[in-house]
Amino acid sequence: MKPIKILRSPSSVNVARLGFLLLCLLTGVALHYGFGADSDARDLLPISSAIGGALVIAFLLIWVETLIRDVSLREFSTGTFGLAVGVFCGWLLTQLKVEEVLFKLIEVNAGADSPYMDSSVLDLITLAFRVVFIGGMGFIASTLALRSGKEDFAFVVPYVRFRQDGTSGAPIVVDREAVLDGRIESVMNSGFLAGRVVVPRMVLDDLQNMVDSPEAHDKQRAQRALDALARMKSDGKYRLTVHEHPANTSTDDPMSQLVRIAQMLAGRVLTVSDEIARIAEVQGVDVLNLHELVEALKPRVVVGQQVRLALVRSGRDEHQAVGYLADGTMIVVNNAASRLGSTQDVVVISKLETTSGEMVFAELA
Repeated sequence: MKPIKILRSPSSVNVARLGFLLLCLLTGVALHYGFGADSDARDLLPISSAIGGALVIAFLLIWVETLIRDVSLREFSTGTFGLAVGVFCGWLLTQLKVEEVLFKLIEVNAGADSPYMDSSVLDLITLAFRVVFIGGMGFIASTLALRSGKEDFAFVVPYVRFRQDGTSGAPIVVDREAVLDGRIESVMNSGFLAGRVVVPRMVLDDLQNMVDSPEAHDKQRAQRALDALARMKSDGKYRLTVHEHPANTSTDDPMSQLVRIAQMLAGRVLTVSDEIARIAEVQGVDVLNLHELVEALKPRVVVGQQVRLALVRSGRDEHQAVGYLADGTMIVVNNAASRLGSTQDVVVISKLETTSGEMVFAELA
């Protein structure tokens, strides 16, 4: 089975950084030669200053890009929307001409001949007011947008939905244990779950490390899991994608990183881990727990119910025989030792919850 081949983000990002650096260098050279045809005009911007300035700007922006490497496109779009709203509100505030009140106060207290009433000083004060209003409102609105949920956006823009209100088509983010469990492919093929299957890169890395492990059991489980993912990816019934979020650069533990990815994608977490399920529920992320699904699908027997049961072995007491339901539930049948090896109709008389599961007691019908 061919492995899942996805371009890793560090390589593609480094190519983009190199391209941006070359673009800045070419821009600096173009500015140098664009000052004029003769050397005297070009001396206004020496080639060394042009290239040096271009490099400073390039490295500054690349540094900023590394600071926001954990910011997703969804968060960036949300912040940009908030910034646009804030800038517009700040521009409206500048139309109130609040600085005119300050100018009048200066004129009354210092007189019209005061150096503070010079046109250059007044222009500087006006510019400062505009920067404070527009920049401040943009900052406040963008931070509010990043803290808001989809309900807040639906209130501001009532006819726009940024994602589906229903969760049926929401992405399904799977953790390592859910993939290793081996039942995810069957569950998806059954049609009970709909939506894009998202496998975080860190999950694939963990599986690959297990494949390279000297432990034969772990290696076999991981290889089986990777084969299942490869089959799901090649199947046209649903989409399987690898999320390249650089979670390994975060200080959070893997479980918190997985939940954060689900939050960013507005998706659900598919897991078999109760701990991940608790973390996700606390943070408001929908959880699909395979263990809970299996438990919900178990056939329930009640006292007085008649069951057709194959008696396969003897019980603890001499008169008892034991059979099993399709889900593995053990039924102890009293006074049935003589019927071992046959299939009998039995009636449930009591049930007992144990640490290993449910034990059912019955008698021959």
